[in-house]
Amino acid sequence: MINLDDSYAPEAEAPRFTPGQLVKHRKYNYRGVIVDGDMSCKASEKWYHSNQSQPKKDQPWYHVLVHEAAHVTYAAQSNLLLDESTEPILHPMTGLFFSGFENGQYLRNEVPWNPGEPPENLPPKPPFA
Repeated sequence: MINLDDSYAPEAEAPRFTPGQLVKHRKYNYRGVIVDGDMSCKASEKWYHSNQSQPKKDQPWYHVLVHEAAHVTYAAQSNLLLDESTEPILHPMTGLFFSGFENGQYLRNEVPWNPGEPPENLPPKPPFA
């Protein structure tokens, strides 16, 4: 028997990217590296509506260190492509969140992603940073 009270929730879209992968933004063409992600958009409504584009919120969203910049973006999966250049990015926080760079991918360390609070003890700066 079918229970009509059971709500149907479609399966969440699977993440295509993992921390350390290099990506490129489809629309704005910047390169970056994934630091962390969320299964859906966790930004405030105010931030979301002030964004130049409003991709679906119910898809994975990623925190991305932007190449040759000092800022981090929050981008929807649908706006990102795998960056096949295998070239490292230049960002002041790569040494904080990654322990190395091998075969075109950064190696994520144990420092948690928490943009509101810096970690108590910063890891030593690796030679590639």
